[in-house]
Amino acid sequence: MKFCKKYQAYMEGQEKKLPGVGFKKLKKILKKCRRDLHSQNDVNGVLHDQPCPHNCAVCDGTFFPSLLKEMSAVVGCFNERAQKLLELHLASGFRKYFFWFKGKLQGNHVALIQEGKDLVTYALINAIAMRKILKKYDKVHDSKQGQAFKSQAQSMHIEILQSPWLCELMAFHINLREIKVKSRRTSVLFDGCSLTFTDGKPSLTCELFDSVKLDIDLTCSICLDIVFDPVALTCGHIFCYMCACSSASVTIVDGLKSAEPKAKCPLCREVRVYEGSVHLEELSILLSRSCREYWEERLKTERVERVRQAKEHWESQCRAFMGV
Repeated sequence: MKFCKKYQAYMEGQEKKLPGVGFKKLKKILKKCRRDLHSQNDVNGVLHDQPCPHNCAVCDGTFFPSLLKEMSAVVGCFNERAQKLLELHLASGFRKYFFWFKGKLQGNHVALIQEGKDLVTYALINAIAMRKILKKYDKVHDSKQGQAFKSQAQSMHIEILQSPWLCELMAFHINLREIKVKSRRTSVLFDGCSLTFTDGKPSLTCELFDSVKLDIDLTCSICLDIVFDPVALTCGHIFCYMCACSSASVTIVDGLKSAEPKAKCPLCREVRVYEGSVHLEELSILLSRSCREYWEERLKTERVERVRQAKEHWESQCRAFMGV
């Protein structure tokens, strides 16, 4: 079965109607472009194997705006649902019962796990759909504009594989996979997630059909060690929380939200990436269980630094209050 049919079957099999990539519609736009070009070539006596020209009005006027809108809807839906799911799972005490009462998720603990698995599948299959339709665009136009659009989408933070909530859901799935859950649907799409170590360096790995494999490096590029108390910036790069604070020139007391807009990501040098950062709590739980000795040692050293920064902060606040 071709991917287009698999994708259509997957989206139609969802219990709730979810945003997706209009695969058929986008392919019709590309076919129309070819037909119009062939008709024009027939008039001019040009051979039919000529590719669609660059800056094509038919494609660029409808193809990219449509895909951009669909990608934004998919990422927005995924982020919102993933955030609600993890918020419910990590809640404790009265707050957790309050969420259940509000009906953020219907069902029991098993349904919670299945929902996380379904969301990861939803993210990955839509990522494949976007990749394939952009590849089709480049083939029709004999260009690299599709790849350029993908880079643009990443800079706009609407590339779903860039979402920090995907990383959190993968960690969530690994944390709870000892509870066997029989998939309700589309189990063939999802092979599962795993935490792997290569030369002592950890990474999150997730495989989907069509030979697609997602690897997320869990080494902090600032301290060059396993990310501790990890945080993901809006550009998608993951760092230790204290390393990110140091990079943004803020204290742990003020937090990353107080970073200057001009502060740049240490890796990609993109600005305005700290304010919308996400604390990866599920990933932190996973790494603390998998690297116990390292985690305990790092916890001791970080505790000393956190106490020092907190002390300096409150001393400066007291001096400012007293006018010293």
